[in-house]
Amino acid sequence: MSRVLIVGAGLTGSLCACLLRRELQSQVHIVVWDKAKGSGGRMSTSRPPHASSHSADLGAQYVTATPAYAQSHHSFYSELLSAGVLQPLHCHIEGLQQKHGQENYVTPRGMSSVVKHFLSESGADLFFERHVTGLYRHGASWEVERKAGGSETFDAVILTMPVPQILQLQGDLETLISDQQRQQLDCVRYSSRFALGLFFSPEVVFGFSWGAKYFMDSPCIRYIAVESRKRSADISGLAQSLVVHTSVSFGLEHLEWDKEDVQPIILQELHRLLPHLPQPISIKCQKWRYSQVLTTVPNSPGHMTLLQAPSLICGGDAFSHSHFDGCVDSALSVIRALKASLRV
Repeated sequence: MSRVLIVGAGLTGSLCACLLRRELQSQVHIVVWDKAKGSGGRMSTSRPPHASSHSADLGAQYVTATPAYAQSHHSFYSELLSAGVLQPLHCHIEGLQQKHGQENYVTPRGMSSVVKHFLSESGADLFFERHVTGLYRHGASWEVERKAGGSETFDAVILTMPVPQILQLQGDLETLISDQQRQQLDCVRYSSRFALGLFFSPEVVFGFSWGAKYFMDSPCIRYIAVESRKRSADISGLAQSLVVHTSVSFGLEHLEWDKEDVQPIILQELHRLLPHLPQPISIKCQKWRYSQVLTTVPNSPGHMTLLQAPSLICGGDAFSHSHFDGCVDSALSVIRALKASLRV
């Protein structure tokens, strides 16, 4: 049985683990590592400071399916809808640019529930706070080093973290990447942004009617959402939470600032846009250095095989498109490549 390590417990990593389980169940032992304290990646859901508050999606907000993807990825959408992980978006989002035939979906239990669903289906051994720092080839296997010390050996490794983090890995990776592959990886560009989660006391009622809104005339804030309204969730007994996303230009301008210095600027603009907003009882600030992929690997191949044997394969939305279906495409591509390298 081959030991396969998937680095990254985001959407692509969880899909890879799930597909491996379903297609090669008796032939692989699946292990997933993530440097964070929980799963989700850019589909993370922040737990509230108090059990009486609503959770907050600080990353991706909803899933948009084009007619073509709704057909080609029908099995994935059907599975998530049947499991109650996804449901149609019903709330009013001001400024949402809706194209003909598109369907939007939200997650009643938060965006991380999509990732958690696929991880649960995978049966993988899941470990958090495992930050990979180096890859070393030893014959037919990989020795994978962790930041906290120690290493483990695997027969195949799948890397699903952002491309700049892949290029920072120590060990044998630098000699394995061809000049052409490095040029392709160097083409990848990401947007950056900050996100705030504001948690309120139970008696707070918002005076505006929308569930979410895009702000096109603010130099700082691009999007605000009331989590319960966005998800059409029953919040009986739960306090409200608000999510604020900054614009791409603001994120880039303040990328190297500390979160503590950026938060007051965002809050000042928030109170300009919503002057009657009550004071929250708690605030969480998230910096997304790698928010959305602006420029993918040329021709969007879905994956990149750095070594056939022992297998070392890169995947993620940087190799396809920066949305749910891009991650599905990448995961399918990665698994096809891995099966070919394992000759199964």
